[in-house]
Amino acid sequence: MDTQSTALQSATAEKKKRNALLSDLRRDKYLYLLVIPGIIFFIVFKYVPMWGIIIAFQEYSPYAGIWSSEWVGLEHFIRFFSNPDFYLLFRNTMMISLLNLVFFFPLPIVLSLLLNEVNNQVFKRLIQSIVYLPHFLSWVIIVGISFLLLSQSSGVINMMMVSLGFPKYDFLTNTDTFWGLLVAQNIWKETGWGTIIILAAITAVDPQLYEAAKMDGANRWLQAWHVTLPGIRSVILVLLILRLGHIMDVGFEQVFLMSNGAVAKYADVFETYVYRNGIQSGQFSYSTAVGLFKSVVGLILVVFANKLAKRLGEEGVY
Repeated sequence: MDTQSTALQSATAEKKKRNALLSDLRRDKYLYLLVIPGIIFFIVFKYVPMWGIIIAFQEYSPYAGIWSSEWVGLEHFIRFFSNPDFYLLFRNTMMISLLNLVFFFPLPIVLSLLLNEVNNQVFKRLIQSIVYLPHFLSWVIIVGISFLLLSQSSGVINMMMVSLGFPKYDFLTNTDTFWGLLVAQNIWKETGWGTIIILAAITAVDPQLYEAAKMDGANRWLQAWHVTLPGIRSVILVLLILRLGHIMDVGFEQVFLMSNGAVAKYADVFETYVYRNGIQSGQFSYSTAVGLFKSVVGLILVVFANKLAKRLGEEGVY
């Protein structure tokens, strides 16, 4: 009887869940219809291409195809990890990513807090439009502007330094400034765009908390520190977790356009290595193995950071 009763209760609970799901689908059918294009996009362009990682374990031949190419197991991974270039690639990629994480990641938060304190709405929207604008410029334009400003022979900044009696400085081919230059470009291009999510999160903070802080004598800075930042902490944490997932991606286009022979040892990252071996040399299986390694590292970091966030009492990404 106990077994039958348990089975009956389980069936009843399952039926209730199914009915609740159908009820939700009927009630929010138009919202689900809006989601369909996004689901199709991810299936077609994100999940279907994942089958291509199979060639990382093969000696892929375009003539034989994926299913007829020779299987080599972990041979390409062993070759990559034993390659003397691995340490160089790993060092450059991690250093650029860490510099971006330390110097670039906090800036949209700081800029959002400053914009939130602006009471003049016309001036606030003007500033937002100005700081958003660089996001829509391609890296080709950004790098072109950098060359016009920083070129040792005819750059605007070097010309100004000469006119002031200072010697010219080699910004573009100096290994000491290359990583910092990449980070500075990223800051100028993407800081404004990064404020969109933060400003949206700030608007969700309960206004009564600000009123209570005012009654306690808190000025605007203390309100930002004790009310605004704790109110958007979960959003900041989610953005940080997602950023960790891309820590092995530093942006192929920017690095490729900025690199030159003088800074080659500091400019060669996983993306440029994959391009050189996969596209230029036709080593499709080997370059796929390198790309798969990057993805696995990003996945591990996201899972670890998400679990750590949940242990600290935050919601995390999932």
